[in-house]
Amino acid sequence: MNYMIGIDLGTTSTKAVLFDDKNQVVAQANYGYPLYRDTTDMAEEDLEEIFVSFTNALVAVVRKAELSKGNTIQAVSFSSAMHSLIAFDKDWQPLTRVITWADTRAVNYTEELKSTGLGMEIYQKTGTPIHPMAPLSKLLWLKNEKPEIFKNAAHYLGIKEYLFHRLFGTNKMDISIASGTGLFNIFDLDWDSQALEVTGIKKEQLPETVSPYEYEKGMSKDLAAVIGMPADVPFVYGAGDGPLSNLGVDAVQPGVAAITIGTSGAIRVVSDKPVIDPKGRTFTYALDKDHWVVGGPVNNGGDVFRWARDNLFDAEKSTAALLGQDAYDLMTEIASKIPAGSDGLLFHPYLGGERAPIWDANARGSFFGLNHSHTRANMLRAVLEGITFNVYMVSLALEEVVGSLKSIQATGGFARSPLWRQMFADIFEQPVTVPQAFESGALAAVVVAQKALGQIDDLYEISKYIGKSNTYQPDPENFQAYRELAPIFIRLSRQLQTEYDNIADFQRKHARSADKK
Repeated sequence: MNYMIGIDLGTTSTKAVLFDDKNQVVAQANYGYPLYRDTTDMAEEDLEEIFVSFTNALVAVVRKAELSKGNTIQAVSFSSAMHSLIAFDKDWQPLTRVITWADTRAVNYTEELKSTGLGMEIYQKTGTPIHPMAPLSKLLWLKNEKPEIFKNAAHYLGIKEYLFHRLFGTNKMDISIASGTGLFNIFDLDWDSQALEVTGIKKEQLPETVSPYEYEKGMSKDLAAVIGMPADVPFVYGAGDGPLSNLGVDAVQPGVAAITIGTSGAIRVVSDKPVIDPKGRTFTYALDKDHWVVGGPVNNGGDVFRWARDNLFDAEKSTAALLGQDAYDLMTEIASKIPAGSDGLLFHPYLGGERAPIWDANARGSFFGLNHSHTRANMLRAVLEGITFNVYMVSLALEEVVGSLKSIQATGGFARSPLWRQMFADIFEQPVTVPQAFESGALAAVVVAQKALGQIDDLYEISKYIGKSNTYQPDPENFQAYRELAPIFIRLSRQLQTEYDNIADFQRKHARSADKK
């Protein structure tokens, strides 16, 4: 049997998925690592912890391949979280941990760049909105806040590039990951000179950019022995997790949107060329040089649901554990008993600042409309609706850029919840289709590997492997409530922005004084 392995490098875990020659899942392994938030706005990972998790996951699925019985692994391919940054010195010793997309310490330098108009010029060439998530902003923060590190940094990589460097000694980045740095000109397919000038770094400090279909072979025999696989297995660079999520749910035709809600979330469509939003609200990232993903990411997805579980329903979480139930299933059952619209309670889910649609790292969450009749169940449903309303806001901006959305393909943790699927169908007033294949990112990475090895000619071959889909139709009984509440939600998100900076400054001041104690 011939196998392939898809690696999904996430924000808090690495997953390895073993696929057979019919692209069916045979085995999977998932190993987590902490996200370090030692100070306000920090969100970092440890390089060694990620490498250990990666190798452990790979070892686990390689064992399932039973290579001793004559089976083979044809390739390993990657879907990777975007926007990470690691600084190395000239001897390739790390000077930082992994600074992730969720790190917002660069907010002040980001706002300064946006205020000059220069930020819009750079966005129009790079397709990456000016926001602390992007390595562009992180480099400005390093230059100003960590000058010694900035001075000694000879190389900058992201997390996937670090793994390839560790495995093969390379210094390369695929154009998909590069297109999310804010430093890469998506029209010239090269590092952008203006962005480099703004950050104060040289092109030589950045990796060589390559096709997602490029691969490396020949890892050290010692490491290959530890993993349990031949040293000459091709490791395909693959692409960013956002673009591959679209491919993985077969949302690659014009007007077909993919919505993903995991820890964070996004809505995206595929275009055959880079598309720039005149208002700077959407991103454009490469899947490859012929396919571009246009969309908007949100910081606040499943992590907000987890916050509600831990802070509003802690007792129920403990009860569910004692009964052997899933706490999230119990919570969605509770929320389902509340009518659409949560009896007039709205929730803005900006617990971790926000990217699209408001692009404000200082944004903060809030309940609006609370009265004596509301219960925790209302609050819980409002949390789910608030996450959904926010993605709906992004879709309105996206339609201005790429045209009407024809259909929605859903993936991520929320796709397992019938209540949440129906909520998306009702608020968007469109059918929501959930493909059977939940491991969409890893599957897409494997299809990229098959194209890289010449086994297929076209990425659209993936449609053969998606499997059966379930479609949720909009419920007209819920339309009226959501049609009335959506405009209020949108207006409030704009009106509250005037005070987000003030409350965020107060919180940072309070957090600093608490640290001193």
